[in-house]
Amino acid sequence: QVQLVESGGGLVQVGGSLTLSCAASGDTYNPRAMGWFRQVPGKERNFVAVVSWNGGRIAYSDSVKGRFTISRDSAKNTMYHQMNSLKPDDTAVYYCAAGGPYRGTLVKSSEYVYWGQGTQVTVSS
Repeated sequence: QVQLVESGGGLVQVGGSLTLSCAASGDTYNPRAMGWFRQVPGKERNFVAVVSWNGGRIAYSDSVKGRFTISRDSAKNTMYHQMNSLKPDDTAVYYCAAGGPYRGTLVKSSEYVYWGQGTQVTVSS
């Protein structure tokens, strides 16, 4: 079992920045893919950014490419999500995910085993 605790969400103005963190604890001895997904009310949870088990592969959704940066610190069992140039469309609950696959695109939420509680990000205009 892996427990995930997210932090760093909040309210920010258009064009501002936020950094989300996701701290993992428990069975972290076999690292697997991790990622950030987001969800707005009434819609499905969508992929935002993912990183492979060793950090060698990273993928971003087209809507955030060039603005968001995902990274992981294996020594600290923590994943980060730097979000710059935020837009109102980025408003959502952001979820940290772990226990993802070793192969494939890594972007399917159904392939992740562990989830954080979610943190709200609101971008005001």
